[in-house]
Amino acid sequence: MQNSYQPGAREAGCDEAGRGCLAGPVVAAAVILPDDFHHPWLNDSKQVSEAHREALRPIIEREAIAWGVGICSPEEIDRLNILRASITAMHRALDALAVRPLSVIVDGNKFYPYGDLPWKTFVKGDSRFGNIAAASILAKTHRDEIMRSLSIQYPQYNWASNKGYPTTDHRAAIRLHGPSPLHRLSFRLLPPEQLSLPL
Repeated sequence: MQNSYQPGAREAGCDEAGRGCLAGPVVAAAVILPDDFHHPWLNDSKQVSEAHREALRPIIEREAIAWGVGICSPEEIDRLNILRASITAMHRALDALAVRPLSVIVDGNKFYPYGDLPWKTFVKGDSRFGNIAAASILAKTHRDEIMRSLSIQYPQYNWASNKGYPTTDHRAAIRLHGPSPLHRLSFRLLPPEQLSLPL
């Protein structure tokens, strides 16, 4: 895995976490890595164990040229739609960088222009480029930390474990308790066949 699409170009990699969740924010990260950065665990965050992700986070934050995290709330997700909210969170992550990048590469196939910077999207970019993989790790670990904290406030949904994803236990809790203020009301929180089942 190379660290960027254009080595030496001070290029920021961007990725998000939480796009498919039913509750909580969508969180994005932007990372500029040194050309010589290497770690054997660095990969798409979905391919890395939780223990390795948590161990990688301080390494990336310490050794990156710059890194930033951006968040879009559930209310913004409902207002904007999840695609626009995800890209808005990426723009906020880029805003948070202490060093301005010269270009941007993004995991996926959708992005909106960020100022006048050149940009390019890559499907499965988080398994191809180190700076996107690093952004994937930071987005995921920062979001997991948020969901663990929110789970203290709303323990009935077990977000510390399911992180807001549409798991069986999460949907069972929604049926029993109804949605919280942090659920995304524009999402289908329960499949139609569960809406009329007795509790």
